[in-house]
Amino acid sequence: MWLSRWVPTGTMLLVSLISYIDRNTLALLAPTILRETQLSGTQYGFIVSAFSVAYMIGNPTWGRALDRFGLRPGMMAAVALWTLASASHALAAGFLGFAAARAALGFGEGATFPGGLRTVMQTLQPSQYARGIAVAYSGGSLGAIITPILITPIALWWGWRAAFLFTGLIGAAWITLWLFVSRRPDVRAQRPAHAEADKARPHFRDPRLWSFMLAYALCALPIGFVIYGAAIFLDQELGKSQAEIGKVLWLPPLGWEIGYFFWGALADRMCRAARDPLRPLRRLMTAATLLSLPLALTPRLESFPLVMLELFLAMFVAGGFIILAMAYATHVYPSSHAGLIAGLGAGAWSAGVAVSMPVFGRLFDLGRWDAAFLLAAALPVAGYAIWLGINRGSARGGDFPRS
Repeated sequence: MWLSRWVPTGTMLLVSLISYIDRNTLALLAPTILRETQLSGTQYGFIVSAFSVAYMIGNPTWGRALDRFGLRPGMMAAVALWTLASASHALAAGFLGFAAARAALGFGEGATFPGGLRTVMQTLQPSQYARGIAVAYSGGSLGAIITPILITPIALWWGWRAAFLFTGLIGAAWITLWLFVSRRPDVRAQRPAHAEADKARPHFRDPRLWSFMLAYALCALPIGFVIYGAAIFLDQELGKSQAEIGKVLWLPPLGWEIGYFFWGALADRMCRAARDPLRPLRRLMTAATLLSLPLALTPRLESFPLVMLELFLAMFVAGGFIILAMAYATHVYPSSHAGLIAGLGAGAWSAGVAVSMPVFGRLFDLGRWDAAFLLAAALPVAGYAIWLGINRGSARGGDFPRS
């Protein structure tokens, strides 16, 4: 019974895994694709922004759709859309083709985390929420780990276009699985089983909503920076080949994966024992902020293993920020708006990536690695300061979910 309860959440782990294989394939193969298509780092930054803008729009859009129409049809439509978009990268030949394919992929993948949070809050007990979020969301980090291991041989043997066709096949396989899993009554239900009537619905006049969105967007931004920039940094600054990059680029997302479960278990334990859950969340956010600072020193590290260790740490901490921001949101807002809340958080993060990646891309073109890494390290500090400032002066938003 206990294991059966977690099956839908495990299915959301798989869909987030596939979504990150789809999106990370371009980042992994960027050195090869940029050379073949003669795209610049700045153009690459705008291609990433096309994904991010569409992803930003898609997250709240799919979130509202899932809250209104349910998980079964919503996730089916979203995954079908992004699977076709991912495979269409194989047909792209230049900037406009990649930007269009990337935008379609981003809009479809906007359902990933709204679907994950909605599933967790609809099928698990409230005392399991942070761990459930860690499981559902961890497919993203796991997908980033698997992508270099899985995609690099395909690209080396059959070319980068074949790699994108492969991503379409795994999306189709998940749709087949979802046809069976989504028949369960707890998945087909229109409303979560644990609605909290005493909590206010999210609205943009609430400063707590902005504190959540900005904390998610800015504190977790190093994930996007490492995903989209690490391969280019290792290629241009450290002189690593595409094969060498593929052998090591799974290490930073491993930190992200471990971070989800470490911070999720810690948040559940500390908040369950606290009278006011905001207090342990503040302590955890403070610790994560301090651990995010060493990212700025990465270009000055002379040892390649130390560089990889620092990228590992950066993603470990950034994954923690996502879990802590979501734990805060589930404390403040009711489960009936889970899809929208997840969509606003992931959408805000995507907006941050959309704005920052052209800037990072320009810094890459100029070889200003010190400035790029310093900016990436400074953004979590800004997000934490905003979140802390708002929540120091705000009243408690209801009781933290307990079973």
